[in-house]
Amino acid sequence: MEKSKDNIILIGMPGAGKSTVGVVLAKKLGYRFVDSDLVIQDRYQKLLHELIEENGIDGFLNMENEVNSSLDLHKAVIATGGSAVYGTKAMEHFKEIGTVVYLELPFEEVEDRLGDLTARGVTLRPGQTLKELYEERVPLYEKFSDKTVKCLDKTLREVVENVISIL
Repeated sequence: MEKSKDNIILIGMPGAGKSTVGVVLAKKLGYRFVDSDLVIQDRYQKLLHELIEENGIDGFLNMENEVNSSLDLHKAVIATGGSAVYGTKAMEHFKEIGTVVYLELPFEEVEDRLGDLTARGVTLRPGQTLKELYEERVPLYEKFSDKTVKCLDKTLREVVENVISIL
């Protein structure tokens, strides 16, 4: 059976606005909104940072990859965790079920928006800086995205309109 490609999957760094943009975009399109981090927390009945502490980063990434690659949705806007791009199986699944949109934000802006990284469940390896994480992930966001929306100096409304205009 052919998979339906009627979903919009938002990828990008933590703080890029995937959940915020996703909610507004879903309302505007009459789609469901799904935050994959919340799906993971719901499935395992734990917060992201607890899952990372208990299973290590690699264990968490495996869990995230499994959950994301099992999402069977139609007419949904899916906001992924920033680390979703490490899951090749999940990203290939997302490309089969929808359009993957990278919400691009320069490093300095990501750094300004983030605050406490541990509380946010950001998967930083021991000794890894946020800048190193950013530089590691950007090529993956670019590789897996079908479309890119630049978010710097844009209002929420402008970002949402930009996403709609490129679909």
